[in-house]
Amino acid sequence: MNEMHAVTYTSRDGLTIEAYLTLPSGYTLDTARQLPVVINPHGGPWSRDCWGYSSEVQFLSNRGYAVFQMNFRGSTGYGRHFLEASYKQWGLKMQDDITDGVQWLIDQGIADAKRIAIYGGSYGGYATLAGLAFTPHLYACGVDYVGVSNLFTFMQTIPPYWKPMLEMMYEQVGDPEKDREQLAATSPALHADAIRVPLFIAQGANDPRVNKAESDQMVEALRARGIEVEYMVKDNEGHGFHNQENRFDFYRAMEAFLKRYL
Repeated sequence: MNEMHAVTYTSRDGLTIEAYLTLPSGYTLDTARQLPVVINPHGGPWSRDCWGYSSEVQFLSNRGYAVFQMNFRGSTGYGRHFLEASYKQWGLKMQDDITDGVQWLIDQGIADAKRIAIYGGSYGGYATLAGLAFTPHLYACGVDYVGVSNLFTFMQTIPPYWKPMLEMMYEQVGDPEKDREQLAATSPALHADAIRVPLFIAQGANDPRVNKAESDQMVEALRARGIEVEYMVKDNEGHGFHNQENRFDFYRAMEAFLKRYL
């Protein structure tokens, strides 16, 4: 099993960001140089990554990739100030924390700047799309797993059991009326013309949280421009793949995709 290392770096506005770096077999922090890297922002976003065993991280590092997981602002477990620093910062300072982590890996000599992918699910899928749209020079490819692409349609299609939290979402993500300009600026689907690298999108057809239309509109916008998009839709899945056969299909496809572009 490949070792997970706890590291820290500083964001551009001075926040200390804790992160976890898992290296491929045979490498240590002292010897890791110019490696292909998978940047793996967590979902939530009000959640966190923790030190410990992850079958997904081990799968990726076993294939020869360093895996970098960061607890960007808004991640839980770091106090109220750190949490509230994420309010209305989707695609802005939250994304900067991810970008600054990528730059840290490059500056340390760990990452090969030409072989960096970004992969995440749910909010991590949004961060993947935002990374490709807003910092297209950083990434060689991306994998979006049940991710949000359009902040307007995302909030219009939230499931009924989220309705009581809608005002809180307006405070934390943005109000579609009062913050219309900002939400437009930070919705990757509205900036698909900036994406120029291959993308693999996986989506459950019955996802109640991130509607399939979130992925459909991104795929349509990219294919209209001739950008290569692999699109996997599983009819018997919701927010994430839980059927074992579907999970195997997804990981096989992601493995082949990363091998091709990294």
